[in-house]
Amino acid sequence: MNVYDTANRLAYEIKNSEEYINYKKVKEEIKGNPELKEKLEKFEKERYEVQIEAISKGSQDTEKAADMQKLYAELISNDMMKKYFDAELKFNVMLADVNKIIGESVEDLIR
Repeated sequence: MNVYDTANRLAYEIKNSEEYINYKKVKEEIKGNPELKEKLEKFEKERYEVQIEAISKGSQDTEKAADMQKLYAELISNDMMKKYFDAELKFNVMLADVNKIIGESVEDLIR
């Protein structure tokens, strides 16, 4: 088996993982609720802006970060949104673990 076959198999395994399936299901449920969808989009936009600012400036705008945290607290008080964020976290942890495994396998070339 060559590396491309293995990569395709990994992609297949990810798409069929419990983490992917749960995250996709909850995401679709959110899309079906215009109010939650709008709030989530607002939160994701703010989260992205705070992250970009932290990366580019090396620090966060504390007011923007506080607004984002307030919106997050409001969102997770909703059971569906809590389920969404839990599923998102589990999916992202899985992807980070896979990336770590791949990165460690070629670490000797990077150093």
